[in-house]
Amino acid sequence: MSSSMSMSVPMSSMAMSSTVTAASAAATSSASSMGGMDMGGMDMSTGSHACKISMLWNWYTVDSCFLASSWHNTSHGMFAGSCIGVICLVLTLEFLRRLGKEYDRFLVRQSLQQRAVVNSGATSENGSGAGLQQGDGKADAAMVKSRMCVGGAAVSAQFRPNVLQQGVRALLHMLQFAVAYFIMLLAMYFNGYIIICIFIGAFLGFFIFGWETVQLDKSQEEEVTVCCG
Repeated sequence: MSSSMSMSVPMSSMAMSSTVTAASAAATSSASSMGGMDMGGMDMSTGSHACKISMLWNWYTVDSCFLASSWHNTSHGMFAGSCIGVICLVLTLEFLRRLGKEYDRFLVRQSLQQRAVVNSGATSENGSGAGLQQGDGKADAAMVKSRMCVGGAAVSAQFRPNVLQQGVRALLHMLQFAVAYFIMLLAMYFNGYIIICIFIGAFLGFFIFGWETVQLDKSQEEEVTVCCG
């Protein structure tokens, strides 16, 4: 009886020790796999190199990922393409900003032309002479040269767009907001090359789409735009 009890005690001790050893081995394997994922080791589930992601400043190129696991740069050529794509994305943002400004200016010019037609019709009905008509032309020209804010949305004479026009303006604003948000997410990867490409895109974008006639009249000074619209 005593011998059977003495045999059972070591067997249970051996089972417990094997269980503890297996648990510690599993924890070590899990920790090593997680460390490999952070440092860009092998992803055991897929058998390929894992993404290199860091919340600190880094210069990762090969195996860097952005926004999704499908955006995985497995070579220097793919990373160069990603850099070009980021520059084009910032160029798109600057293009949308300029497009929004030009559309607002178009709405203002359209409104002024309609008012000019109404004023000319009222002048002809009143039988005014050529001198008054010339005066109205000067007044219309003065209205065209009236003060504009960013995008020309505000002028000295009040103008309120209709539902369709405001819908187009809201769509352009939404596109600007979406593109700027994606650029912000890319910058949060703290990749030095990507951040430099964002700066390059901002320079080229403003150089191309911000090159416009500057009015010397102080009443036409535009506000300085800030980051992300």
